[in-house]
Amino acid sequence: MANLIALNNPFRLKRPAPFKLNAINLNGAAFFINAVFLLTAAFLFAQPQPLKFAKHQIASESYETVGVFDVDNDNLVDIVSGAYWYKGPEFQTRHYIGSAKRYGEYYDDFSTIPLDVNGDGLMDFITGGWFGKQLVWKQNPGDAGEWQEHLIAEAGNIESTRSWDLDGDGIIEIVPNTPNDSLVIYRLQLDSNKKGTGMLSKHSIFGPHGHGLGFGDINSDGLTDIIVAKGWLQAPEDTFTGEWKMHNDFELGTASVPIIVADVNKDGLSDLIVGQGHDYGLSWYEQKPAAKKQKTQWIKHAIDPYNSQYHSMEWTDIDQDGENELITGKRYRAHNGKDPGGNDELGLYYFKWNGENFSKQVIDYGPYGRGKGTGVYFSVSDVDNNGMQDIIVAGKDGLNIYYNEPIKQ
Repeated sequence: MANLIALNNPFRLKRPAPFKLNAINLNGAAFFINAVFLLTAAFLFAQPQPLKFAKHQIASESYETVGVFDVDNDNLVDIVSGAYWYKGPEFQTRHYIGSAKRYGEYYDDFSTIPLDVNGDGLMDFITGGWFGKQLVWKQNPGDAGEWQEHLIAEAGNIESTRSWDLDGDGIIEIVPNTPNDSLVIYRLQLDSNKKGTGMLSKHSIFGPHGHGLGFGDINSDGLTDIIVAKGWLQAPEDTFTGEWKMHNDFELGTASVPIIVADVNKDGLSDLIVGQGHDYGLSWYEQKPAAKKQKTQWIKHAIDPYNSQYHSMEWTDIDQDGENELITGKRYRAHNGKDPGGNDELGLYYFKWNGENFSKQVIDYGPYGRGKGTGVYFSVSDVDNNGMQDIIVAGKDGLNIYYNEPIKQ
């Protein structure tokens, strides 16, 4: 009886029928393969293609800052780095400016901020250094002569200097990052024709503020706040006479200069992007609204914890997709190789936000002599006028242009 039940059971296992390679099966297989291929191709085509850069060495000088602006008013941008300016668009002819004082491996020259300080129609630049503790501007002579240096202030140890239009009048203010000294805004004084007079006024807004400096509207009130290592300074209605209120919301360590302020995740709140200038780590800090009787919350997210000395960075649309990318890299021998990771291989990267996190794209990587790192102040500019933003990087490992090559469709 048991055998009869088993034989007549409609749920018993049946031997599968042999597979026949007939025309119908072959056509179905071909259709399936073609569909998979087309879907895969469509997916790959939809993904953003990594940018390609052509590396070109301009000089082997070891200055750590480079600016890009029109030195000789020929409507072509030039490159200014350390003791020289390089005439565009080839950047092969260089002219002597006058060198900063050298201290060991360092030149005391940590920014190249273009500004017509004296209103003569020629672009000057502002710099300063850690060792000499002076903020200065160098006067463009309008010919091939040496540039005269003018003292702005005895500012203290300058890690680097940055600029921002803090009051919205169309003219940048100058703000050095002086970790051990007071935080000061320097404002260009104008004449009756709204031209620079060669003088800058001094506005002290806070005391010693640590390593790191950024600018942006943190609380969405339409004013530009200042971010430092241990918090953010809320801008008053009057930038130069009002009181800046400190909010000790976070501790950023040896933060980058600059700290980037951007709404990374598009939730309407400003976030922070912070590199560690003298340690490992690159992170973004997500701003969360303050709950009742609590401070604003900042949630730390890792971008790249595996590389060190992310000292300088830029936030700009380098691939022309309408969204900004993060450009940064390892500063070469920031503390003469004594930082954590100081002797690791060098790298220059851009990071693209994909809606959930940052993806890392390598522009250059390798040991000294093959890879390239950053100094303390680099520039992003279309120096070959092809519509794509190029990266111009100085450092103790030389001065290079990374030409951004248009993607072929």
